[in-house]
Amino acid sequence: MITSPYTFVSTAEVIQYCGAQPVFADIDAETFNVRPEEIKRQLSSKTKATIPVHIAGHPCEMQSIMEIARRHNLYVVEDAAHALESEILDWELQNGKVGTRKIGTIADVTAFSFYATKNLTTGEGGMATTNDENLATKMRILSLHGLSRDAWRRYSSEGSWAYEVIEQGYKYNMSDIMAGIGIAQLKKVRKFWKIRNRYAHMYTEGFSEYPELITPVVRTNIKHAWHLYILRLKLDKLRITRNEFIEKLKGAGIGTSVHFIPLHLHPYYKKRFGCKYGDFPVAERVYESAISLPLYPRMTEEDVKYVIVNACSLVKKYRKW
Repeated sequence: MITSPYTFVSTAEVIQYCGAQPVFADIDAETFNVRPEEIKRQLSSKTKATIPVHIAGHPCEMQSIMEIARRHNLYVVEDAAHALESEILDWELQNGKVGTRKIGTIADVTAFSFYATKNLTTGEGGMATTNDENLATKMRILSLHGLSRDAWRRYSSEGSWAYEVIEQGYKYNMSDIMAGIGIAQLKKVRKFWKIRNRYAHMYTEGFSEYPELITPVVRTNIKHAWHLYILRLKLDKLRITRNEFIEKLKGAGIGTSVHFIPLHLHPYYKKRFGCKYGDFPVAERVYESAISLPLYPRMTEEDVKYVIVNACSLVKKYRKW
C-alpha cells in the first residue's frame, strides 16, 4: 500500500496490521501532500491500495489520485485526520461541469481523527466514512468484536440478548459518552474553522515581508481546514537552526511542534524496511525547516500577534546580512 512518509506513524501502522507493506512516495514541496506522480512511480504488481494524507488540512490532488487508482484497480483510503472541513472546489464532473467535493465523500473509505488536538474532538477515537454499503456493514461488524449487526441493539427495547460472532473483530467502537461530546462539538465546527481561518491569514500577513520565512501555500481550488499552520524557515538565510528557533519561542512562552518527522527516518522503519536518509529528499527538506505554530479557537488576536512579533524578532536578530 502506497502512502506518504510525511505523516504520523498511525498511517503506516494500519497497513502493517493488515499484513501488508507500506511503500512510501515523496511529497509536494508546497502542500506537503503525496504527489500523484510519485504514487505512479511506486506502483507495482503487488500494489493493492493507496493512503493519501491531507497534511494540515490542505487536500491532496484527489482527482488525479482517484484516476490512478481506478486505472490500476486500487482501493483508496484517505487519512483525513487533519481535514474535517476540507473541500475540493473545482472537481470536474462527468457532464463537463465543475462541482465541490468534500473530503470524506471521495475515496473508498475516509478516516477522520477526533483526538484531543483535532478540529473536532471526542477526547479519543474517530470516524470512517464510505459510500459503499458493504464496506460500511463490514466496518460496523469488525469494530465490535465481529458481532452480528443485531448485537448493536441487544440492550435496547427492540433488541435481544442473543447475538452471533461472524468475524474476528476488534474493540474499536466509540462510547456513547464520547459520541455525545462529538455531537456537541459538531455544532461548533464552522465557528471554530472561521476563527482558525482568520488567524491563519493573520499569520501569513504578518510574515509576508520576511524573505527568511515560507508561509503555507493554499491552492486556489481548495478549502483549507487549517488544522495546522506550518511555517518554514529558509535556513540558508538565518544564523539559527530550526530547533534553536523552537527553543527561543518556547522561552517566550510560545509552544510549537514539528509535523512531521518522516517515517523513514525512525529506527523501526530503518530496521524493518531498510529505509535511510536521502530516500525521500523533499519530505526530509520540509521536515528540517518546519515549525507548527499555535492555532486553535481559544487563542485571541492578541495571542496571534504575540506569536508573530516574537517570530519576526528572531528573524531580525538572526538573519544573515
